[in-house]
Amino acid sequence: MEHVNEFNWSKEAEKLWNSNSGNWHSRSRGMWEKGSRKEIIPFFSKHVDLARLILDIGCGDGYGTLKLAQLGYKVKGIDFSPEMISIAKREAIHNNLEFEQGNVMNLPLENDHADALLVINCLEWVQEPKTALLELMRVLKPGGLACIAVLGPTAGPRSNSYSRLNGEPAICNTMMPWEFTRLAEENKLKLIDQHSVYKDGVSQELAAPLSLELKQALSFLTLFMFINEKEMK
Repeated sequence: MEHVNEFNWSKEAEKLWNSNSGNWHSRSRGMWEKGSRKEIIPFFSKHVDLARLILDIGCGDGYGTLKLAQLGYKVKGIDFSPEMISIAKREAIHNNLEFEQGNVMNLPLENDHADALLVINCLEWVQEPKTALLELMRVLKPGGLACIAVLGPTAGPRSNSYSRLNGEPAICNTMMPWEFTRLAEENKLKLIDQHSVYKDGVSQELAAPLSLELKQALSFLTLFMFINEKEMK
């Protein structure tokens, strides 16, 4: 009797993003400059001083990582997709910038390595978000800042989780912004700021009077800024 290989979430997610690397790269600049990611760098730089070592975890093709380097941050981009890292090393070139392949579930870095983290739409693509979150905290210094974004209910990429309804494997979890807030705070990350990003048709002015829960419910993604409250060793 043949043994059926167990579904490997990490490998399947890596395969998906390898195959999607060219398409992502063709759209990346537009997303960071004018689209769904244009508000990330201003939100990040509002809280994080330039004299900091930054890790961009789940950096993709490195365009956002490059933008941080151009501002003056010393930054390292990490992604589990070798195709993405290959594009990043070829296209995103700057003196303050380097890239390395690595998985957020087991980062190739020592403890307390970074002053701050940028983690955009990365934790949706891991099977165990809590394990990944603890790994992020491991490489972040006590008192360090973590800017983490999770996909909101209106985000198209969440459709990758649909197959679970048919009892089939899925490689995108359906973690909601309010669920992630609770998970983070239960694991010694203190929330200090958040910001909802919307699709076209919902302006910040329109959403301003809404409750926090309704803002998150309308969001394409929610940006969070946390401070790492783990103790010094």
